[in-house]
Amino acid sequence: MPRDADRNPAAPGLPALAAAASLSSQRDASPLFDCQSCGACCSYSAEWPRFSTEDDAQLERIPEKYVALDLSGMRCEGVRCSALTGEVGKSTACGIYETRPDVCRACMPGDEECLMARATHGLAVG
Repeated sequence: MPRDADRNPAAPGLPALAAAASLSSQRDASPLFDCQSCGACCSYSAEWPRFSTEDDAQLERIPEKYVALDLSGMRCEGVRCSALTGEVGKSTACGIYETRPDVCRACMPGDEECLMARATHGLAVG
């Protein structure tokens, strides 16, 4: 599981978590979340792991089996990224961590998107 993952700015219904994340990050610059025992951000939405800022060289390093058929982003199985291994909330890893796209590098542990994804999976957010 990457230490950072993609952003999902359109996650519905969790404005309180966004406010909590903002307050938390003001108090403690790096909330402690172990991404390798989480994986929520990589199993949150099939709509957000989209390629946007990657150049052709970056995209060519991602194994084809993990890329969506329309080449728009990562292939998902339901809402789960196909590169995610393990069990969400228990033990996870990114199968392409070193070559993961920018979209997966943008979400940081404990940020707004992280907390929204964790809440969706019933994982602790604070």
